[in-house]
Amino acid sequence: MDTREWYRALKKPSWAPHESVFGQVWSVLYIIIFAVNAYVIILLFQDKITYKTALPFWLNLLFNFLFTPVQFGLRNNLLAVIVILLVLVTIIWSMIAIWPFDKFLSIAFVPYLIWVVIASALQISIWFKN
Repeated sequence: MDTREWYRALKKPSWAPHESVFGQVWSVLYIIIFAVNAYVIILLFQDKITYKTALPFWLNLLFNFLFTPVQFGLRNNLLAVIVILLVLVTIIWSMIAIWPFDKFLSIAFVPYLIWVVIASALQISIWFKN
């Protein structure tokens, strides 16, 4: 069974977004994530923030990158819940860490935060239903 068939076969809540929505939303979010992280690197090189402030952004990228191989490669719904919750936690941590230095960067992550809250609820629901 290929990945699409496997995902389609999973029991999902009635409110689950259609498959086509994921690609559209992530396309926009990846632009935001890239821009915010690029600016974080600029702030770091300008000595306006420390590595400690940048750390949650990098951890977030790592966990974000890990989600797809865990969910669709390993097909492990429980581990995917853990990873998506780590994505969520690092988004919040990033927003809090950067707030004193650049409020705009923190606010720029709001759409990402909202989507990952939805994605987390969806993943938890998929785990429980399957």
